[in-house]
Amino acid sequence: MSLSTQNPRCSRSSSTGTTRSSPYRRICTKTLAGKLEQGDRVLVAGATGGVGQLVTAKLLEKGFQVRALCRDSQKAKQLFGSGPEIVTGDCRDVSSIRPALNGINAVACCLGTTAFPSARWKGKNGPEQTDLVATTTLIKNTPRSVKRFGLVSSIGVERYGQLPFNILNLGGVLKFKRQSEELLMRSGLAFTILRPGRLTDGPYTSYDLNTLLKATSGSRKDIQLSAKDDQQGEASRIAVAEALIQAMMAASMEQQVFSLCSTEGEGPAQDASKWQALFDRCCRQQQAA
Repeated sequence: MSLSTQNPRCSRSSSTGTTRSSPYRRICTKTLAGKLEQGDRVLVAGATGGVGQLVTAKLLEKGFQVRALCRDSQKAKQLFGSGPEIVTGDCRDVSSIRPALNGINAVACCLGTTAFPSARWKGKNGPEQTDLVATTTLIKNTPRSVKRFGLVSSIGVERYGQLPFNILNLGGVLKFKRQSEELLMRSGLAFTILRPGRLTDGPYTSYDLNTLLKATSGSRKDIQLSAKDDQQGEASRIAVAEALIQAMMAASMEQQVFSLCSTEGEGPAQDASKWQALFDRCCRQQQAA
């Protein structure tokens, strides 16, 4: 069963494939570190990327302190102005990110690159260096006292040997994302893992903060959630950013993994109660599995 604010309309995985169950047993009722609260300081890794820029903008709008970790401080200043605290660092280099990890309450990890060779792979920025080395370095060095570590991953990480995900995984992107997920699950950190479908809407790399906050998903504002890696489809970056923040603010989504696809309809928007209802149903789905 998948979960949506309307009738499920996002296509599902082939019946000929099987979804491997996660080695981590997720528990909805146990809280390790608590939930995000207004005023907390959140480190956004990959803050100038397609999802990261929207997460940064939305966190600022909701009253959080944001520390934007990126490699290009000028790009960050153009996007966000004086809104967040901008820290320059490369997550592959522990020494360069240590200052960014001091005094934070949570991490939103939005690191990622393209699945297939592109200009973004230059400078050793392919899937292994980005989705494995950079992400796991961040996980290993994040203080265990943080309230939540939110990780943006991908659908298909438990199915990368099956069509169509084996094609997407030719460069190893899904395999490396899965390895980072597994490390996070074993890390002792309070975590939430979000697996979106193929990302749409953006990235809005030439826009300023006010423009980012006005971005919309057209008519596809509704979402479909699942506690399993059983979806296929697209996911609006706008919905992904909102879902990550809402899940990090929800105590019930601690130690949880969920997938998200976008579909036609209005959806929960920024209504915390609607998001909580979806998360509660997601927890029940996991408990029933």
